[in-house]
Amino acid sequence: MQDTGRFQSGMRKAAQIPIEITVQLWKSVFRHGLPLTDRIATRTALTNYWLHAHPPRIRKSHMKFSYTFCLGGISFFLFILLTVTGLFLMFYYVPSVTYAYQNMKDLQYAVSFGIVMRNLHRWSAHAMVITVWLHMCRVFYTGSYKPPREFNWGIGVLLLLMTLLLSFTGYLLPWDQLSLWAVTVGTNMAKYAPIMGPQVRFSMLGSYTVGNATVLRFYVAHVLGLPLAAAIAMMVHFWRVRKDGFSGNL
Repeated sequence: MQDTGRFQSGMRKAAQIPIEITVQLWKSVFRHGLPLTDRIATRTALTNYWLHAHPPRIRKSHMKFSYTFCLGGISFFLFILLTVTGLFLMFYYVPSVTYAYQNMKDLQYAVSFGIVMRNLHRWSAHAMVITVWLHMCRVFYTGSYKPPREFNWGIGVLLLLMTLLLSFTGYLLPWDQLSLWAVTVGTNMAKYAPIMGPQVRFSMLGSYTVGNATVLRFYVAHVLGLPLAAAIAMMVHFWRVRKDGFSGNL
């Protein structure tokens, strides 16, 4: 009887272990209960990134859709969409003048949903350039660049520049006649920059003409360098929005 009682006690303890682990995991994710009091609500906001990333208070007039048109949020959504579709395209793309154009044709005619992914990536890129530009115009019109938000305005200008560079570097990757001559014209313009124009052009091309080295450099910049820099700048941008407030005054 004693052995049976010990066995049942051990079984009960063993059954409680998964429950305790589940409860502990739940508490590690949801560290506070429902925000029924101001103290719990404050602790929840301080320990939750998504809640902490939002400003503590905003004006009622700034909640109107016509005030911001959600251009910043749309731009961020398009960046996420470009990242996801770009990852799918990377499975079928080789950054080489020998295979790049054929890879684009395979995506268009041979790969299942390849044309969908490519068109989503292409049109999202065009839309992101437009929405980021309109977002900058909206910020300027509403005076949101004024102190204490001038630093965040500078970050926004950098993000606009990165968006244009992402569009420019991605333009070459299909390796068709349109992209070849567009990049040729663009890099020739860089050659006439003061002091180090020819060196800047050579560093962009990796050679004296647009070729295999250029495709590789543009590919690395397009899928790694610029997206990483843009993601870091976006985090700083969102953090400053949290610190400086939602927007300026009309």
